[in-house]
Amino acid sequence: MLGPTNRARPRQRRTTTGASPHRVGEHAIRWRDPFSSRSAVRTTIAFERAPEDHGPAQVVPTDIRVLWRRSSTRGAARRTLRVSFPRDADVYGLGEAAGPLRRNGRRLTLWNADHYAYDESTPSLYQSHPWVLGVRPDGSAFGILWDSTCRSRVWCGPGVLSVRASDADFAVYTLDAPSPRMVMEQLATLIGRPPLPPLWALGFHQSRYSYYPESEVRRIADEMRTRRIPCDALWLDIHYMRGNRSFTFDPDRFPDPAALIAHLHGRSLRTVVMIDPGLKVDPDYHAYASGVENGAFVRDHTGREYRGEVWPGACAFPDYASAAVRSWWGDLYQPLISLGIDGFWNDMNEPAIFDGPGRTMPESNIHLADPEIGGPTTHARIHNIYGTLMVRATREGVSRHRPDRRAFVLTRANFLGGHRYAATWTGDNSSTWEHLAWSITMALNLGLSGQAMSGPDIGGFEGNASGTLFARWMGIGAMLPFCRAHTDVWTREHEPWSWGPAVEATCRRAILRRYRLLPFWYTLFHEASTTGVPPVRPLWFLDPCDPSLRGANDAFMLGEALMVRCRVEESGECRSPMPRGTWRPLELVECHDPDLPELWLRAGSILPVGPSLQHTGERPLDRLWLHVA
Repeated sequence: MLGPTNRARPRQRRTTTGASPHRVGEHAIRWRDPFSSRSAVRTTIAFERAPEDHGPAQVVPTDIRVLWRRSSTRGAARRTLRVSFPRDADVYGLGEAAGPLRRNGRRLTLWNADHYAYDESTPSLYQSHPWVLGVRPDGSAFGILWDSTCRSRVWCGPGVLSVRASDADFAVYTLDAPSPRMVMEQLATLIGRPPLPPLWALGFHQSRYSYYPESEVRRIADEMRTRRIPCDALWLDIHYMRGNRSFTFDPDRFPDPAALIAHLHGRSLRTVVMIDPGLKVDPDYHAYASGVENGAFVRDHTGREYRGEVWPGACAFPDYASAAVRSWWGDLYQPLISLGIDGFWNDMNEPAIFDGPGRTMPESNIHLADPEIGGPTTHARIHNIYGTLMVRATREGVSRHRPDRRAFVLTRANFLGGHRYAATWTGDNSSTWEHLAWSITMALNLGLSGQAMSGPDIGGFEGNASGTLFARWMGIGAMLPFCRAHTDVWTREHEPWSWGPAVEATCRRAILRRYRLLPFWYTLFHEASTTGVPPVRPLWFLDPCDPSLRGANDAFMLGEALMVRCRVEESGECRSPMPRGTWRPLELVECHDPDLPELWLRAGSILPVGPSLQHTGERPLDRLWLHVA
């Protein structure tokens, strides 16, 4: 009998080749994969419109090189993208990931996933942004965008971006400009600019998983107004629904939703409700029944309706890759709009599925996608854009049924370019000091990836915040684009008054600061909607040539005028260096509060400030105070 033998592994053949650059638009270069057998390179939904090819590029950056590596093992072909750039460049972007601002040395996977209480080691979160912004030592900048919606494994090594995507046929776009701001403006010409949000969405929002029954919602509203804590919106999580069915109200907990919403409007509070994609398999449930009638649901690989377990139990999932399904989905919002509901929160749309492989859909599921998305395909290619297609359907439906008002939609899952349809938040974070610090860097990198409006669950979603942590978090969260307190069903109360008068006073001051800055916030969002430059920016945006600012994690800029310096450790101070130039301290409330971040006004700036308000509609912003440095 022969013993075991060592068989030599088949040799792996590698071929590396460059790519041919074609200019698309005024500033972007598209690099075609030379191994591709396709004559045309498809465009994903990341782009606002298909980039127009102007022929071979005559001038390309001399320090950026795009290479594809093709390897073959046991007859299976694999491709890896490698983009080389200066080794001393700093890189940012890649959307949503916990950890420091700078992405140098990071390994991430772009595969939308529901990760409760994530940390810095979590390889992927709720969103995928195949985009990197690089800054050279001289302050000039470049951008790299790879046009694939499939799972990508990314490494930002010294002087190289390495991408291994399950999609073997995609293009790469590079941008180059004298400054990071100009690269962000160039990116916006490709993927679109964010819509201007309604003014009320820039106020403070109070939420919980969940406020119920109806009497509890009224109590929270009354507390906000009695305690004079500025607030513009209360949010209803899934407990408002009948058996967790989207587009319904529980008849016992919320017997008269129209009266409740009218009561909140009478207190100048907007209402935002959650809508999940999974629709309970129940022939008596109107949303599911109409979905069956319209052939609206994703199919498994055998062609049968796919079902997975989520909060309501066994659910079917709309196939948002179809325009007809998106239209059907948008019409489901009409009764809620008629009730007066102001905004909509699309959650669990990675999609998160409790009994699915990796807690999501099988990659073999079938989507009847429209030609603009590439035609019928498997979930492997739709997965990362499933949430984006959902919020596109939501926004288009809400705008269709309420055309006279700006829509407000919040999403958990998204993809590069999805900022055109929804704001976002940083998902199910934890009540820890580390997560407080990551609130800043995550919002900044989302902004550098095109997502202008984002913010954390203030106070943390998982776990019980201490009073000190909550107060500090409110001070920082009030200076980020989307400002909402939210917490899990199992936690203690997380309202501004829950820790006593001292914490309540700090929260009130923090939120009043935000409302006094509303003229400035609105101006910054208008700038974002016209240029693509985010309202909240890293310190190095001020001086890209200053290497000391490249790793600043606990300070940031609102526009070009106002610097926010934060204390993200319980007993520590702000560690970020002061940028060069002259800075004036600024206070907007009646007294100094050490738990609030420091505000500094840049010399040469004029900052418009409004009156103290309890909500955005309290009185018109026709009187401004100008702080001149």
